[in-house]
Amino acid sequence: MTTLTLSHLSAGYGNRIILRNMSLTVKAGEVIALVGPNGAGKSTLIRVVSGVVSARGGEARIDGLDLLRMNPAQRAKLIAVVPQLIHLPEAFTVSEIVLMGRTPHLPFWAAESKHDCEMAWAAMRRTQTESLADRRADELSGGEQQRVMIARALAQEPRALLLDEPTSHLDLKYQIGVLELARSLAQEHGLAVLMTMHDLNQAGVYADRVALMKGGEIVAQGTARNVFTAEQLSKVYGVRVAVSEHPAHGTPLIAPIANGHHS
Repeated sequence: MTTLTLSHLSAGYGNRIILRNMSLTVKAGEVIALVGPNGAGKSTLIRVVSGVVSARGGEARIDGLDLLRMNPAQRAKLIAVVPQLIHLPEAFTVSEIVLMGRTPHLPFWAAESKHDCEMAWAAMRRTQTESLADRRADELSGGEQQRVMIARALAQEPRALLLDEPTSHLDLKYQIGVLELARSLAQEHGLAVLMTMHDLNQAGVYADRVALMKGGEIVAQGTARNVFTAEQLSKVYGVRVAVSEHPAHGTPLIAPIANGHHS
């Protein structure tokens, strides 16, 4: 059973400390949403675990293996990342882009094998991007690009999947599609899924647990029902909120209370 374990992680940029003593565990088949206001350190945490930003202290391990000491190829066999800003190579087709996910598994200068092609096609089937196989990246909509990125990540055969704001810049239909895909990948492929999110209502529906961040620290973690209280959210976000029950899912339904209006 895969376990992604982050222990006492600290990180920053220059003289600024962004993450302070962060600890979090994500298990196989589980989706955890990192939530919190802008500047809380959510994206920085993803960048530290993926090796883009160096940790200043603490550990990041997957099944006991030290992610912080790995080279990019070693790390890419264990975790796959879908970044917030998508830059797909415009001249390449979708099938070529997804096949790039096999790069960590290839010997230097080796061509893709039949198995690599099969894994890429399986990833496209799973993400419903098969019909886009011959399309170029610059012909895709935002939602299609996001699914292609997830397909490429899946082709890596990772144990953990990290998604940084996977629903940003997408309309509601594609937001739901991406979140449902992330959930099913966790359940059906046994992936440990960690994603940063801004929409608290969606986090409550699609994540098994949430970690609420402020000032580079986790101030609360657990089920959305336990973490998303009016008192706690008002304190973290600096705005009054009302929390009720979602009529369809029974999860917390959060609404800000505008100034000048009283509950």
